[in-house]
Amino acid sequence: QVQLVESGGGLVQPGGSLRLSCAASGSFFSFYVMGWYRQAPGKQRELVAAITSGLNTNYADSVKGRFTISRDNAKRTVYLQMNSLKPEDTAVYYCHADWRSDYWGQGTQVTVSS
Repeated sequence: QVQLVESGGGLVQPGGSLRLSCAASGSFFSFYVMGWYRQAPGKQRELVAAITSGLNTNYADSVKGRFTISRDNAKRTVYLQMNSLKPEDTAVYYCHADWRSDYWGQGTQVTVSS
């Protein structure tokens, strides 16, 4: 069983930055494929970014060049640095782990508004 706890969401003005963190449990964190998803009201959950154990990354087209996913295996934590935020980035952001099964965090709200 893998437990995921997100933090770092909040309210930010357009053009601002936020960094999300996701702390994971388990001794095999370095093997997990970690990802960030988001779900806006009335929309389906979508992949934002993912990072493999080999540090390969994948981004949604809408966030390329603005968001950066990274991981610290010693801290069992994955991060999502979000820059140049736009109102359309407003959503609940979920941390995801792929390790023999799918695991989800509880979500953290990100609101981009002036």
